[in-house]
Amino acid sequence: MSLRRKTSANTQYSELVSILDANFEGKLNLARTKFIAMFIVSLCKVQSVTFEKLAIAFDSHSKTSSSLRRIQRFIADFYFDSNIVAKLIFNLLPKKDDLILSIDRTNWKFGVVNINIFMLGIVYKGVAFPLIFKMLDKRGNSNSQERIDLINTYIKLFGKNTIQCIVADREFVGGKWIEYLNFENIKYYIRIRNNFKVYLPHKSKSIKVSWLFNCFQKHQFVHYPKIIQINGQLCYLSGSKLGIKNGKQEYFIIISFNKPELGKQKYKTRWQIEMCFKAFKSSGFDLEKTHLNDLVRIQKLILLTMIAFVWCYKVGIYLNSIEPIIIKTHGRKAISIFKYGLNFIASNFLNNNFQSNINIYDFLSCT
Repeated sequence: MSLRRKTSANTQYSELVSILDANFEGKLNLARTKFIAMFIVSLCKVQSVTFEKLAIAFDSHSKTSSSLRRIQRFIADFYFDSNIVAKLIFNLLPKKDDLILSIDRTNWKFGVVNINIFMLGIVYKGVAFPLIFKMLDKRGNSNSQERIDLINTYIKLFGKNTIQCIVADREFVGGKWIEYLNFENIKYYIRIRNNFKVYLPHKSKSIKVSWLFNCFQKHQFVHYPKIIQINGQLCYLSGSKLGIKNGKQEYFIIISFNKPELGKQKYKTRWQIEMCFKAFKSSGFDLEKTHLNDLVRIQKLILLTMIAFVWCYKVGIYLNSIEPIIIKTHGRKAISIFKYGLNFIASNFLNNNFQSNINIYDFLSCT
């Protein structure tokens, strides 16, 4: 990938349109692809999904009111195939096998409508690249079938052989779900609650899972040597005793398909999908500020945001490799990799005097 080509704020969209068109494999007409290019660039400029702000930033000879109507028509009427975006993002990954998949939810409320997004992302360099998601028409957690459907969609698109393991938090447990993962031989590392009851086949009895870790020292990570059953499904256990929280002893307990000794190492990658959600919201594109309440329309907005997010993060990774982000005295980065890339892309378009030898469009190219 050639990165040493001069770009400036006056660079036309032709290169971006060409790259997106290649990614979409001709499944969208040119007018739609041009719109998506303008939308993504505008999103990086204004860092908000608010349609009025996006319309002002559209690089078009049309009036702002015309750009606004164009955005509204796209979101309201155009069918945007989510699989096209999933394939685009997957193809942008430098490695396409042995992947850790993280699943999680993010939600907010607009008026009386619950906006609840159940997403699968691929863990990659401190974040999860968003890939496949489902809008849940309810407030609470996904059920087992919704999780199974999400993984089956991934497998249909990219193959089961690309999966190293799945990581998930405590709400993603259920007999049917674990049975599916076991049957499909899909490795997983999922945290469970302290009060879960597990059945010990070698002792023919059920106990509260936390009891198995009581005898160990605080923060000593261990794996239980025998296979156990949870919700009727066989799995392994690993975990540790943590500190006291709200007057109660807290535990960190993981169930897994195999290799429980890797539970802590694998599970700790789960938080990377939360970094993605954070960038979608207050630290990036302010997704919660949308006034949309129709789930189908919100889905289209998320798909466009996903492309912009991956673009920014890939640019940020490269920038960090040539000029590392400053680490402050408290040990944290002065700016996130995502924000590093976002600010750089925005500067390309907002600052007429901005010059760079980095071709930002190449980061969306799969070649």
